[in-house]
Order: sequence, then structure tokens, then C-alpha cells
Amino acid sequence: QVQLVESGGGLVQAGGSLRLSCTASGLTFTNFRMGWFRHAPGKEREFVAGISWSGMTTYLSDSVKGRFTISRDNAKNTVYLQMNSLKPEDTAVYYCAADPRIGVRSREYEYWGQGTQVTVSS
Repeated sequence: QVQLVESGGGLVQAGGSLRLSCTASGLTFTNFRMGWFRHAPGKEREFVAGISWSGMTTYLSDSVKGRFTISRDNAKNTVYLQMNSLKPEDTAVYYCAADPRIGVRSREYEYWGQGTQVTVSS
């Protein structure tokens, strides 16, 4: 049974930083690309970042480019989202996702975590 467990969310002031983690179990981690999505109230779910199985290829949406970084530690079955210079508009529930197909820009993912809340105060 595949499980993705996010952690690291919380309340932070604008301009601050948070690092989200997502630890996977029940799968061969290196066979999966990983991604981060976010969903804010009243908005559509947004694909924020993706990373290939090796970590060599990444994708960041224009809304977070230059502020967020995605990385992974295959030895720990964990993917990270480092979020710097946070803005109130980054407030959302952040979800990690895993998929065995190729393509870091793809928004199609098979497995999903439960999400972690990130709130940025102004």
C-alpha cells in the first residue's frame, strides 16, 4: 500500500521560509517522479513543482520560480519543497504526489498524500 506523508507545514510571516517534506512508503521510490501541488480556497489546484526519479530534472511553476526549490533524497524516500520569500498568496494546502511515468512537467499523478496546511500572514 502506497503512502505519502507530508510534514513541515505551519504558520509563517510573509518573507519567511518553510521546508515541506514528503516521505513515501510502499513503493520503490526511485521508480517514481514526485511532485508538489497546492490548493487554496476558491482556487483551482495548482501544480507547483516536479522532480524526476534521479533528481536531475526539475520543474517549477512561474508563480514560485526563484523562491521555491524541489529536491529529493532517495536514500530516505523523501522529497522536499523548500519555500523561501513566502507571500500571503502562497497560503494553501500543499500535497505531494508520486507517479511512475516519465515527465516532470506532467500534472498527472497516481498517488497522493493527505496534504499539509501552509498559512502565510501579511
